[in-house]
Amino acid sequence: MPSRTVAVGSRSGLHARPAAIFVAAAGAQPVPVRIGVPGKPPVPAASILSVLSLGARQGTEVVLEADGEGAEAALDALADLLAKDLDEEAAGGEEAAGAVGAAGAAGAAEAAEAREAEPAGQAQDVRDG
Repeated sequence: MPSRTVAVGSRSGLHARPAAIFVAAAGAQPVPVRIGVPGKPPVPAASILSVLSLGARQGTEVVLEADGEGAEAALDALADLLAKDLDEEAAGGEEAAGAVGAAGAAGAAEAAEAREAEPAGQAQDVRDG
């Protein structure tokens, strides 16, 4: 199984905005990607809660794994993204998303927002009914 080891470059680690950027990029890849840190099992890279649970700080070495057609390119793109300071790039615009395809990252973010909106709508129906 192809893998990449990379040190997290963001000042805040994989927290908040950098994690969201990474998760959107991972979700836009053609293959499922897993991310892990020493001492913890790998987790789905497209899951914000799973990525946050790793507690990866700046300088933490993470291992990315993927299998299937397109895995090598996906891992290269995500490793390049993680090595950057996404805090700084996110403040400067869409550069981080551009590293893996702005359209794919935006689509993944929209899908995540739609999933988050569903339970609120269901809760509203229950209260109204």
